[in-house]
Amino acid sequence: MNVIVNTENAPKPIGPYSQAIKNENFLIISGQIPIDVKSGKIPNNISEQTYIVLKNIKSIIIASKYTIQDIIKITVFTTNLEKIHIINEIYEKFFIDNKSSFPTRSCIEVQKLPKNVKIEMEAMAFKK
Repeated sequence: MNVIVNTENAPKPIGPYSQAIKNENFLIISGQIPIDVKSGKIPNNISEQTYIVLKNIKSIIIASKYTIQDIIKITVFTTNLEKIHIINEIYEKFFIDNKSSFPTRSCIEVQKLPKNVKIEMEAMAFKK
């Protein structure tokens, strides 16, 4: 049975989708873009955008009663793979700071993302 997850600590969906869905032991998190929940603003640089996306994913994880350690897969969409070293730096720090191993990951360069952001991430978590 699907349980829809919504939290005010992450941006509201900008389309007809849920922030996340829990199904048995899985949590599937929709693509998150770097909208700062408090200000509603989107920073301009890729490092801040990456940090906010991960922060938004963490908010959904916590609201779902999962932990960062439960994340098993992240898909990164970016408009510029030449900036992957910056994305990796923020990404690595996030998982180390949250005392988590690195989940599996795919990185895909795309032509454009919603609201002209530079990065979007979706995640999947699992816990017993």
